[in-house]
Amino acid sequence: MARRGDELREHILSVAKGVFLELGFERASMDEVARRAHTSKRSVYAHFESKEKLFLAVIELVRGLFLERLKLPGAYASKPTEALVQFCGRYLEVLLYEPAVQMLRVTLAESARFPEAAAQHFDVMFGVAPTRLAAYLKETFGLSSRASTEAAQRLLGQILFPVLPRALFGLEKLRADFDERALAPEVDLKPVRRAVGELVESLPKLGPKGARILPTGG
Repeated sequence: MARRGDELREHILSVAKGVFLELGFERASMDEVARRAHTSKRSVYAHFESKEKLFLAVIELVRGLFLERLKLPGAYASKPTEALVQFCGRYLEVLLYEPAVQMLRVTLAESARFPEAAAQHFDVMFGVAPTRLAAYLKETFGLSSRASTEAAQRLLGQILFPVLPRALFGLEKLRADFDERALAPEVDLKPVRRAVGELVESLPKLGPKGARILPTGG
Protein backbone atom coordinates (compact mmCIF):
# COMPACT_ATOMS: atom_id res chain seq x y z
CA MET A 1 0.00 0.00 0.00
CA ALA A 2 1.35 3.41 -0.98
CA ARG A 3 2.25 5.83 1.80
CA ARG A 4 0.04 8.88 2.19
CA GLY A 5 -0.33 11.95 4.36
CA ASP A 6 1.82 12.13 7.49
CA GLU A 7 3.30 8.70 6.87
CA LEU A 8 4.60 9.80 3.46
CA ARG A 9 5.91 13.06 4.92
CA GLU A 10 7.89 11.23 7.62
CA HIS A 11 9.23 8.79 5.04
CA ILE A 12 10.38 11.61 2.76
CA LEU A 13 11.98 13.34 5.72
CA SER A 14 13.89 10.22 6.74
CA VAL A 15 15.09 9.64 3.18
CA ALA A 16 16.06 13.31 2.79
CA LYS A 17 18.20 13.08 5.90
CA GLY A 18 20.23 10.33 4.27
CA VAL A 19 20.52 12.29 1.03
CA PHE A 20 21.79 15.43 2.77
CA LEU A 21 24.25 13.42 4.84
CA GLU A 22 25.63 11.67 1.79
CA LEU A 23 25.63 14.51 -0.75
CA GLY A 24 25.57 17.72 1.27
CA PHE A 25 23.10 20.51 0.65
CA GLU A 26 24.40 21.73 -2.71
CA ARG A 27 24.53 18.35 -4.43
CA ALA A 28 21.29 17.06 -2.92
CA SER A 29 18.19 17.50 -5.08
CA MET A 30 14.47 17.04 -4.74
CA ASP A 31 14.66 14.62 -7.67
CA GLU A 32 17.09 12.42 -5.77
CA VAL A 33 14.95 12.53 -2.64
CA ALA A 34 11.88 11.55 -4.67
CA ARG A 35 13.76 8.73 -6.38
CA ARG A 36 15.03 7.22 -3.14
CA ALA A 37 11.67 7.68 -1.44
CA HIS A 38 9.97 5.89 -4.35
CA THR A 39 7.55 8.72 -4.84
CA SER A 40 7.07 11.60 -7.27
CA LYS A 41 8.84 14.95 -7.07
CA ARG A 42 5.37 16.49 -7.00
CA SER A 43 4.64 14.59 -3.78
CA VAL A 44 7.89 15.81 -2.24
CA TYR A 45 7.02 19.42 -3.08
CA ALA A 46 3.51 18.91 -1.74
CA HIS A 47 5.00 18.33 1.71
CA PHE A 48 8.10 20.55 1.44
CA GLU A 49 7.83 23.57 -0.83
CA SER A 50 11.59 23.89 -1.39
CA LYS A 51 14.88 22.14 -0.77
CA GLU A 52 15.63 24.80 1.84
CA LYS A 53 12.43 24.01 3.76
CA LEU A 54 13.20 20.30 3.52
CA PHE A 55 16.69 20.87 4.94
CA LEU A 56 15.27 22.86 7.86
CA ALA A 57 12.79 20.05 8.53
CA VAL A 58 15.68 17.57 8.62
CA ILE A 59 17.43 19.73 11.23
CA GLU A 60 14.24 19.62 13.32
CA LEU A 61 14.10 15.83 12.88
CA VAL A 62 17.69 15.51 14.08
CA ARG A 63 16.83 17.69 17.07
CA GLY A 64 13.98 15.40 18.08
CA LEU A 65 16.10 12.26 17.71
CA PHE A 66 18.86 13.78 19.82
CA LEU A 67 16.52 14.72 22.66
CA GLU A 68 14.93 11.26 22.68
CA ARG A 69 18.30 9.55 22.87
CA LEU A 70 19.89 11.78 25.51
CA LYS A 71 17.15 11.81 28.19
CA LEU A 72 17.72 13.36 31.64
CA PRO A 73 20.59 12.45 34.00
CA GLY A 74 18.21 11.11 36.65
CA ALA A 75 16.82 8.57 34.17
CA TYR A 76 20.10 6.62 34.10
CA ALA A 77 20.67 5.70 37.75
CA SER A 78 19.53 6.54 41.28
CA LYS A 79 23.09 7.10 42.52
CA PRO A 80 24.18 10.63 41.47
CA THR A 81 27.74 9.74 40.47
CA GLU A 82 26.61 6.84 38.30
CA ALA A 83 23.81 8.91 36.79
CA LEU A 84 26.36 11.56 35.79
CA VAL A 85 28.71 8.96 34.30
CA GLN A 86 25.97 7.29 32.26
CA PHE A 87 24.48 10.59 31.09
CA CYS A 88 27.84 11.93 29.97
CA GLY A 89 28.75 8.61 28.37
CA ARG A 90 25.49 8.59 26.44
CA TYR A 91 26.02 12.19 25.36
CA LEU A 92 29.46 11.31 24.03
CA GLU A 93 28.08 8.23 22.29
CA VAL A 94 25.35 10.27 20.58
CA LEU A 95 27.83 12.87 19.39
CA LEU A 96 30.20 10.24 17.99
CA TYR A 97 27.43 8.45 16.09
CA GLU A 98 28.48 8.69 12.44
CA PRO A 99 25.25 10.30 11.10
CA ALA A 100 25.40 12.88 13.92
CA VAL A 101 28.93 13.92 12.97
CA GLN A 102 28.00 13.99 9.28
CA MET A 103 25.03 16.23 10.04
CA LEU A 104 27.24 18.56 12.07
CA ARG A 105 29.59 18.85 9.11
CA VAL A 106 26.73 19.62 6.73
CA THR A 107 25.27 22.23 9.07
CA LEU A 108 28.67 23.88 9.54
CA ALA A 109 29.15 24.02 5.79
CA GLU A 110 25.76 25.71 5.35
CA SER A 111 25.86 27.98 8.42
CA ALA A 112 26.14 31.14 6.31
CA ARG A 113 23.11 30.14 4.22
CA PHE A 114 21.05 28.91 7.19
CA PRO A 115 22.24 30.81 10.28
CA GLU A 116 19.06 30.09 12.24
CA ALA A 117 19.24 26.38 11.47
CA ALA A 118 22.91 26.36 12.49
CA ALA A 119 21.99 28.09 15.75
CA GLN A 120 19.20 25.57 16.41
CA HIS A 121 21.49 22.65 15.66
CA PHE A 122 24.17 24.07 17.94
CA ASP A 123 21.65 24.57 20.73
CA VAL A 124 20.34 21.03 20.66
CA MET A 125 23.80 19.44 20.35
CA PHE A 126 25.72 21.69 22.74
CA GLY A 127 23.10 23.63 24.67
CA VAL A 128 20.59 21.05 25.86
CA ALA A 129 23.08 18.68 27.48
CA PRO A 130 24.75 21.37 29.67
CA THR A 131 21.32 22.72 30.63
CA ARG A 132 20.01 19.31 31.67
CA LEU A 133 23.23 18.52 33.48
CA ALA A 134 23.25 21.87 35.29
CA ALA A 135 19.65 21.38 36.44
CA TYR A 136 20.54 17.95 37.83
CA LEU A 137 23.62 19.26 39.61
CA LYS A 138 21.65 22.13 41.10
CA GLU A 139 18.90 19.89 42.43
CA THR A 140 21.11 17.01 43.56
CA PHE A 141 23.99 18.90 45.13
CA GLY A 142 22.24 22.10 46.18
CA LEU A 143 24.33 24.35 43.95
CA SER A 144 23.43 27.84 42.83
CA SER A 145 22.35 28.35 39.23
CA ARG A 146 25.69 29.89 38.37
CA ALA A 147 27.76 27.20 40.10
CA SER A 148 25.77 24.37 38.53
CA THR A 149 26.09 25.90 35.05
CA GLU A 150 29.83 26.35 35.44
CA ALA A 151 30.24 22.81 36.77
CA ALA A 152 28.24 21.33 33.89
CA GLN A 153 30.22 23.23 31.29
CA ARG A 154 33.53 22.26 32.90
CA LEU A 155 32.61 18.58 33.04
CA LEU A 156 31.38 18.35 29.46
CA GLY A 157 34.34 20.34 28.21
CA GLN A 158 36.69 17.76 29.74
CA ILE A 159 34.77 14.91 28.19
CA LEU A 160 34.35 16.33 24.69
CA PHE A 161 37.84 17.73 24.15
CA PRO A 162 39.72 16.65 22.12
CA VAL A 163 37.47 13.74 21.10
CA LEU A 164 34.78 15.75 19.29
CA PRO A 165 37.15 18.02 17.31
CA ARG A 166 39.07 14.91 16.26
CA ALA A 167 35.80 13.32 15.13
CA LEU A 168 34.84 16.36 13.05
CA PHE A 169 38.21 16.24 11.30
CA GLY A 170 37.94 12.51 10.63
CA LEU A 171 40.59 11.51 13.16
CA GLU A 172 38.31 9.61 15.54
CA LYS A 173 36.56 6.30 14.95
CA LEU A 174 32.81 6.85 14.73
CA ARG A 175 30.01 4.50 15.68
CA ALA A 176 28.15 3.08 12.69
CA ASP A 177 25.22 1.81 14.76
CA PHE A 178 23.26 3.00 17.74
CA ASP A 179 21.33 1.11 20.41
CA GLU A 180 18.29 3.16 21.38
CA ARG A 181 17.86 1.17 24.61
CA ALA A 182 21.25 1.26 26.28
CA LEU A 183 24.79 2.56 26.22
CA ALA A 184 27.01 0.40 24.03
CA PRO A 185 29.57 -1.68 26.00
CA GLU A 186 32.32 -0.43 23.67
CA VAL A 187 31.98 3.14 24.98
CA ASP A 188 35.05 3.86 27.10
CA LEU A 189 33.75 5.26 30.38
CA LYS A 190 37.10 5.40 32.16
CA PRO A 191 37.87 9.05 31.30
CA VAL A 192 34.23 9.93 31.98
CA ARG A 193 34.34 8.35 35.44
CA ARG A 194 37.57 10.15 36.19
CA ALA A 195 36.15 13.53 35.14
CA VAL A 196 32.90 12.95 37.05
CA GLY A 197 34.82 11.84 40.16
CA GLU A 198 36.98 14.96 40.09
CA LEU A 199 33.93 17.16 39.67
CA VAL A 200 31.94 15.56 42.49
CA GLU A 201 34.93 15.82 44.82
CA SER A 202 35.21 19.53 44.06
CA LEU A 203 31.56 20.30 44.81
CA PRO A 204 30.40 21.66 48.17
CA LYS A 205 28.81 18.96 50.28
CA LEU A 206 25.48 19.38 52.06
CA GLY A 207 25.53 19.03 55.84
CA PRO A 208 22.75 17.40 57.91
CA LYS A 209 20.75 20.61 58.01
CA GLY A 210 21.31 21.53 54.40
CA ALA A 211 24.28 23.79 55.12
CA ARG A 212 26.94 23.77 52.43
CA ILE A 213 30.31 22.36 53.49
CA LEU A 214 33.14 23.50 51.26
CA PRO A 215 35.65 20.87 50.10
CA THR A 216 38.94 20.88 51.99
CA GLY A 217 42.46 20.27 50.86
CA GLY A 218 44.61 21.35 47.86
